[in-house]
Amino acid sequence: MKIFFPVRRALLVTVCSLCAALPAVWTQAQEARMEAAFGRFLRKEAMRGASVSFMAREVRSGDVVYGYDAERRLTPASVVKTVTAAAALELLGGDFRFATAIRHDGHVRDGVLHGNLFICGSGDPTAGSSRTGAPRDSIPALWAEAVERAGIRRIDGRVIADESIFDTEGVSMKWLREDLGSGYGQGSYGVNLFDNMFRLYLSTGAEGATPSIVRCDPPVPALTFHNYLMSRRAATDSFYIAGAPYDERYLYGAVRAGLHRLEMEGDIPDPPLFAARYFCDLLKRRGVEIAGEPSCHRLLTEAGAWPEGERRTLVTTYSPALREIVRITNFFSCNMYADALVKTLGLRYRPGAGEAVSSFERGTRVVAAHWAAKGLDTGLLTLHDGSGLAAANRATAAFLCDMYVYMAGRSEAFAPFLESLPGAGVDGTVRTFLKGTALEGSRLKSGGMSGVRCYGGYIDRGGRRYAVALLVNHFTGSDAVVRAAIEELFLSLF
Repeated sequence: MKIFFPVRRALLVTVCSLCAALPAVWTQAQEARMEAAFGRFLRKEAMRGASVSFMAREVRSGDVVYGYDAERRLTPASVVKTVTAAAALELLGGDFRFATAIRHDGHVRDGVLHGNLFICGSGDPTAGSSRTGAPRDSIPALWAEAVERAGIRRIDGRVIADESIFDTEGVSMKWLREDLGSGYGQGSYGVNLFDNMFRLYLSTGAEGATPSIVRCDPPVPALTFHNYLMSRRAATDSFYIAGAPYDERYLYGAVRAGLHRLEMEGDIPDPPLFAARYFCDLLKRRGVEIAGEPSCHRLLTEAGAWPEGERRTLVTTYSPALREIVRITNFFSCNMYADALVKTLGLRYRPGAGEAVSSFERGTRVVAAHWAAKGLDTGLLTLHDGSGLAAANRATAAFLCDMYVYMAGRSEAFAPFLESLPGAGVDGTVRTFLKGTALEGSRLKSGGMSGVRCYGGYIDRGGRRYAVALLVNHFTGSDAVVRAAIEELFLSLF
C-alpha cells in the first residue's frame, strides 16, 4: 500500500510504501481505483489550498488499505470527541455515574437549618439537560424534596454551589472568540445545570429597528445584554451571542424584520452561581425562608469567606450511566459533555511539586498518556480540550485509525463506543450524510468549523469492517460543497 502527497494540483507522486504487498482483500485494480478517486477529490475546485489526511484500515487484520498524508497534523474539530469518549469508557467504565450531593454544615432544630446548604458537584453535565429526556426541573425538584423531608423550613445561612472539584476555567483558553458565549460553546464546571444554556426570545420589529428582548429562559439574574442587533429585509438571519465566562453578553448581527418570535441560544456565564440562585428560588417558592444571598465557591473564596467544616448529606442524585453520556456526546456533538468528561479524567492526574496545571490540561494529559500506554503513537497528537472546539488541537488520520482499530479489536468498551457513534444518513449530526447510499448506516462522527470538515469511525462493507479517518483543513469552497465531495470520495473508495 502506498501513501501519496500532493506536489501541486492534479499531480500525485508516490513517496513511500507502507507495506510490501496489498492485503489479500485488495487487488491492484482496486488500489488504482482508490488512487484515482482520491486524485479526483483533490482536484476539485473547492479543495484548492486544502490540507488532507486520510487513512482506512481493515479492522480484523489491522492492514492499511489506503492512506494519504496520514501523519499530517491537522485540526480534527469534533472528531476529538471520539478520542475523549473512548478514553472515558476505558478508564471510568460504562457504568460510571456523576454524583451531586445536597449537604449542610449546621444543625436542624425546630425546622430551622442553622448553617448553609451546599450543592456539592462532581462535574455532572446532565443535570436538567434537554438531552436526557427527563423533565428540566426533575433534579432540582429531588434536591428540594430532600430539604423538605429533613423538616427544613428556614435556612439561617445561604445556598452555596461547591464547584471546587474543577478550577474556574470553564472554557479552554484555546477557544476562539466567536465561540465564547454561544449556545454550543458552554463552559463546563463543577456544578452545571440546564446544559449551562439559556434561550433568548426577541421580537424583531420594523426594518432598521433594534429587536427587543422579550424574555430569557431560564431567567439569569443580573445578566446584562448589550443589544447591537438590527432588523433587515432578508431571507435569513445572521446573528450570534458573544461573551466570556462570568461576563456580560453581547448580541450582534442582522435578523429578519417583522418577526414576533426569534430565538437565540447562549451560554450561562456563571453556571455554579446560577445553580445556587435557581435552587434558592425554587426552595423559596416551596415556602422555605432563606436568610442569606446565594453564592458559590469561587466568589466566597475570593472574598476569604469560604465556610469550612463538616457537612451532612441530605440526598445524592446521579447522572445517567457513562455509556449513555458518551452516546449523547457523540450523537449530538455536545461540547460541554465532552469537556466535563476530559476534566473528570484529569482528576487522575497528580501535578508535581509547584506545578500549576488547569483542569483542561490535566485531562488532556491523562487522555494522551492512556493512549500511549496502549501502544498508540501520540507524538503527533495535541489536545487542549475534550470537545474539539479548540482550533489549536492537532491529530492525524493515522492516530485516529489506530485508536479505532484498538477499540474494535482490543477494548472491552467497544460495544458502547460503537453505539455512541451516529449512523450516517440515519441520526445525530450525520443524519443527512450519505443518506440513501450504500454506505448509509456507517458509524461516523463528524467534525466541522470554519475551513474544517472531518469524519472518523467505521464503515462496514462486504462482510468486513474498516476504521476510517478523514481530516480536511483550509478548503476554499463552501462546507456543503466539500461535504458533497467527501460523500463522493467515500462512495468511490468503498
